[in-house]
Amino acid sequence: MTEQWQLDITNWVKSGELLQATLSQPKRKDAGAAPKTIIRPLKLKNGLFYQFEYHFANKVTHDNVAELQAAERVIDLLQENYRQALVKTPEADVQLLFSKKGKAAILRKPATAGARPVNLEHNRQKQRILAEGKAAPFLVELGIMTPEGLVHAKKQDKYRQINRFLEMVTDVLAYLPTDRELTIVDFGCGKSYLTFALYHLLAVEQQRKINIIGLDLKADVIAFCSGLAEKLGYDKLQFLVGDIAEYEELQTADMVVTLHACDTATDAALAKAVNWGASVIMSVPCCQHELFKQVSSDVLSPLLSQGLLKERFSALATDAARGTLLEVLGYKVQMLEFVDPEHTPKNLLIRAVRSEQQGISVKKWEQYEQFRQFLSISPSLEHMLADRWPKQSSKPDAKN
Repeated sequence: MTEQWQLDITNWVKSGELLQATLSQPKRKDAGAAPKTIIRPLKLKNGLFYQFEYHFANKVTHDNVAELQAAERVIDLLQENYRQALVKTPEADVQLLFSKKGKAAILRKPATAGARPVNLEHNRQKQRILAEGKAAPFLVELGIMTPEGLVHAKKQDKYRQINRFLEMVTDVLAYLPTDRELTIVDFGCGKSYLTFALYHLLAVEQQRKINIIGLDLKADVIAFCSGLAEKLGYDKLQFLVGDIAEYEELQTADMVVTLHACDTATDAALAKAVNWGASVIMSVPCCQHELFKQVSSDVLSPLLSQGLLKERFSALATDAARGTLLEVLGYKVQMLEFVDPEHTPKNLLIRAVRSEQQGISVKKWEQYEQFRQFLSISPSLEHMLADRWPKQSSKPDAKN
């Protein structure tokens, strides 16, 4: 006999009223069912479907089911695999609770306040900070956009990279002061696609008072960037020829960006950022050779005996050490994927924001010391900030 909850699900699916269903609490942990399944409506080219999103411990899989079969699939999953479901409709949030004998209890309450209509478009255009169709002058000058706002075919990857960077910046703008002019430093700025993008976002779009300094060793690149900044009227954007480690012109900075600074130049930039009390740090490391010469572990010898594996492991260990040292100093650190690894293997971005709780985290320092000793490493960043660590800790011996 068909039960009321089965009729309800069938009606919600057929009428398009099922906005989302979350199935949880598997009946048997060893039955192979996903611990959680989420169902949403999805409009594809050939009609309305329902996407079944299966959440396993280490992966998420998707299956798009035609409207006519979706209700049957939901009912089968609840009968065979799950003890609980939360179904959202425009009129009500409905919770289904199943007893061990399969009998359903139905609890209804008014629909979630302020719930938004479901966007059924699977291939809807991604909303970018620098939207295509609206020409940004710096993108036109850098050859990424046409004057009409269209992105050149060969520059699509760079366009996506710039937008991805601005998304990451936007997420942490709340950590920057709003009551005074901001000072931002971009170490190793190169041709400065992202430096110009950052200025456009903050000074042009958001009308913030900022002063951005781009630093690079290549005089011809700095000359090009300076000329472009002048042409665009970016009067608070300046470019200088100089070395990261030797730059001493500032006492403080609010944000430090370092993209593809080679090997320990990244550490020099991070140390500068910390000493300046930077609220936000954005760093994409590059060419990490230092720990490759140092890392040693009998336990890891099967990995470290292979040059390619050792190189990749050393790069990960380098960034792990950098991130942990920043956490010791009170920063909240995230390791993010900067661009699709299909385009470049150097796609990791370290994003650090200074937390409100200042001071040294002894627990993080102890974790770092264990990590350092296990791998027999002596990272440059630790030595560059030697006077900041807990005094009772052991100091590493410098290695070449």
